[in-house]
Amino acid sequence: VQLQASGGGLVQAGDSLRLSCAASGRSIDTYVMGWFRQAPGNDRELVGSALWSGGTIYYADSVKGRFTISRDHAKKRVYLQMNMLKPEDTAVYYCAAKRRYEKNYDYWGQGTQVTVSS
Repeated sequence: VQLQASGGGLVQAGDSLRLSCAASGRSIDTYVMGWFRQAPGNDRELVGSALWSGGTIYYADSVKGRFTISRDHAKKRVYLQMNMLKPEDTAVYYCAAKRRYEKNYDYWGQGTQVTVSS
């Protein structure tokens, strides 16, 4: 599975941004797609995740109510819609994939920088 993330940029606090993750290669029907982020000096954290085929979507408490994950099966893309952005959302964002019952994410896209100015 190859993943390509895009959509990062520099925005002001309160703005919105949508990240996109394009998946290619083998079928991801039974995969979990995740969005992670890593700020300088911090560990990588899971922002949210969703089973590609549908169902409940998980969000970290820090983004719940502001970020939304969606899937476009036809385009084989996963999106992270980020609203009401805060300076503390500044990080490099990554999309990742893992088989449904695996613990670790095996496939990673390159990061995309999101910078939120106050």
